[in-house]
Amino acid sequence: MMVLLATVMVVVLGAAATALAASPSHNNHSATKGNPGKGNSGHNKDFKGLVDIGGRKIYMECQGKGRPTVVFVSGVRDRAETWSTTQDPSEQAVLPAIAETNRVCAYDRPGTLLATGDGPEDFETSRSDPVDQPTTLQYGVDDLHALLKASGEGKRPYVLVGHSMGGAISRLYASEYPEDVSGLVLIDYAAYDVRKALTAREWALLKILIYSPVEEARQIYPDVEWFDEQRNLKQTLAAAPLQPTPLVVLSADEPMDLLPLVENGTLPMTPEEAKEFGELLFRANVDARSDLVSQVPGARHITDTDSSHYIHQIQPNLVIDSVREVVAAARKKSCSLDIKNHGQCVKADKQARR
Repeated sequence: MMVLLATVMVVVLGAAATALAASPSHNNHSATKGNPGKGNSGHNKDFKGLVDIGGRKIYMECQGKGRPTVVFVSGVRDRAETWSTTQDPSEQAVLPAIAETNRVCAYDRPGTLLATGDGPEDFETSRSDPVDQPTTLQYGVDDLHALLKASGEGKRPYVLVGHSMGGAISRLYASEYPEDVSGLVLIDYAAYDVRKALTAREWALLKILIYSPVEEARQIYPDVEWFDEQRNLKQTLAAAPLQPTPLVVLSADEPMDLLPLVENGTLPMTPEEAKEFGELLFRANVDARSDLVSQVPGARHITDTDSSHYIHQIQPNLVIDSVREVVAAARKKSCSLDIKNHGQCVKADKQARR
């Protein structure tokens, strides 16, 4: 099952195929303790449980103290545990590390899962109520906004840390609710702007890769999360530009291996063409992320990550340092990583308006 689901996201997420197998959840370390809440988790107590957002419930877990609250938004089909997992069990995971100094929250989107083994039936389903699929980035934004409001974790602004599709959701959230976001860390996020660099044929091949395994995956998990990629593209391209905010983007530095998709008949091309196509998509994703970074003053794009797609699990210290850097700027109410405080932001804004 995880091979099928990994294939669904291999291209859009710009990741190496080897990293798109199940995230290494055999080494899960749950970060939270305590009893499920009843819709208000408080701001000082550890919490994990279901939150009613009006007609249905979403699973959420929060712990730690300290502002700003850091909200973790997982990649496609990953439950909240992805942030408390590392490839090397001796390394500290991202969420518990940040919880030492900040309030942190993570949640399950509907249709996500946790791999518990290597077999097709070795997984646990999302703890959130299912919804009709496919979903979109906008639905992800709407659910997150409703969840933060209903949970009692309403001390905005937040620092959003998003991986993969969660990064695309976080980016759109910051565009729609700039007053709610004081910083962003986007980890190998789904850069839909990549469409601008593709020909019509390349875009068609991309959609073949995205949609071909979906029906097989749904046979195993009928409520599995999957996305309407054309609507996601439209929503991304229509989004307002990001406001000045502390921003770090991290990109995997390993090109995709599409050869397995040629061998199983998914991609109608030769192995040589698949290699070229994978490299093209890899470059286009990095370029699209660099373009976003260029639009936000002081933002940084880290491309030398020595990692495939799951950077937060493979290189957790790199992500921890990036989150802490953004948190430090957010605490000073700075609009940028290279501006020291809110007062300097106001001064820069006045100069820009002259």
